[in-house]
Amino acid sequence: MQSRLRCTILGHVQGVGFRWAAAGKARDLGLSGLAQNLPDGAVEIIVEGSPDALREFEAWCYSGSKAASVVSVEVHREPAEGTFTGFSIT
Repeated sequence: MQSRLRCTILGHVQGVGFRWAAAGKARDLGLSGLAQNLPDGAVEIIVEGSPDALREFEAWCYSGSKAASVVSVEVHREPAEGTFTGFSIT
C-alpha cells in the first residue's frame, strides 16, 4: 500500500545540496516525488512509496545533506495520489 509524506524542512537547507541529497535518498528507497525550495528559505519534499521507506526517509530529513543545518521538520501524512513518475527537483 502506497502512502504520501509531505515534509517541510526548516533551517539552513537551501544552497547546501539538500534537495539533491533528498533525491538520492528517495531514489535509493524506491520513492517517487519532488523537492523544491520555498520562498521562506525552507525546503518542501513530497514523496510517495511504501510505509517502511517513508519512515526511513522521514528519519533522514532530520539530518539531510552534510552541509545542512536542520532546525525542524514538519511532517504531514497523506493518501498517495500516484501522480509522480520518478523524483524531480524544482
